[in-house]
Amino acid sequence: VQLQASGGGLVQAGDSLRLSCAASGRAFNMYVMGWFRQAPGKEREFVAAISWNGGNTYYADSVKGRSTISRDNAKSTVYLQMNSLKSEDTAVYYCAARIGSPNDVRPGLQYNYWGQGTLVTVSS
Repeated sequence: VQLQASGGGLVQAGDSLRLSCAASGRAFNMYVMGWFRQAPGKEREFVAAISWNGGNTYYADSVKGRSTISRDNAKSTVYLQMNSLKSEDTAVYYCAARIGSPNDVRPGLQYNYWGQGTLVTVSS
């Protein structure tokens, strides 16, 4: 499967942004989808994940309450709505996919496929 992330940009602190990740290939509804981010000089970190049918969602503490992950299996797309953005949200955001449900959705190593990333810059 190929993943194409989009929706990043330059915003001000407090603004909202919705990232999208479109998947090509078959069986999108079999994939657990995740969002990760990597800030300059930092390691990649987990942001959010969603189960194959959207029934379960998972969030990093740093974005919980400010972000919502969702998916549209008919469109083979996963979204990340981010509100009340902070300067510390500045990073390249990557979407990732994994067939089947891992015991822990947070480690990046659990995912088989990765998108190219989209840059989010939050100015304070």
